[in-house]
Amino acid sequence: MAGHFEPLPGGGAAVALDEVEISILRSLAVQLLELIGPGETHGPEAADPLARLFAEGPSEPPADPALARLFPDAYGTPGAEQDRQERAYASEFRRYTENDLRERKREDALGVVRSLDALGGGSDAGAGDAVLRLTPEGCKQWLGALNDLRLTIGARLEITDEDDGEALFRLPDEDPRKPMVMAYLWLGGLQETLVEALMAG
Repeated sequence: MAGHFEPLPGGGAAVALDEVEISILRSLAVQLLELIGPGETHGPEAADPLARLFAEGPSEPPADPALARLFPDAYGTPGAEQDRQERAYASEFRRYTENDLRERKREDALGVVRSLDALGGGSDAGAGDAVLRLTPEGCKQWLGALNDLRLTIGARLEITDEDDGEALFRLPDEDPRKPMVMAYLWLGGLQETLVEALMAG
């Protein structure tokens, strides 16, 4: 089980994580939360669900490449290649959907942090390992957060297609991007085994 998810009887999945892995995952999830930004905690929308429903979000894509990867345009190709009509559709779609999307991504990342914090110092998988057991709902949150983390790291590494990724995987150890590439690969492995565990469950 160490290093990869396995299905649990009755649904969900489990993975054994050591202290370093827990620390890295928690740190990455917290950084993702900081990147996404805080939720609506004040103003009329905070107390009124109907006002929240009709609250308008931004109409332009984020300037940060990582956020632009997390919140892409819904229509056409972003940038100069979009025609005026596509830009208008994308702007309108973003205005009414981005706040909800941000909230979902925030909840996914928070779910990761909370589940890791709940592990405490427990060790039932061997020396230094703790077993993280996720419900089906927890698995959905982890899948969402793992995907968002990989998109974010991929944007920071400027990975735009598989060829870019393959070249980065052969970086020499002294390259300053190497730790980020290793995190990108590791998160991809976790994501893949979680999907497999859910399909097998």
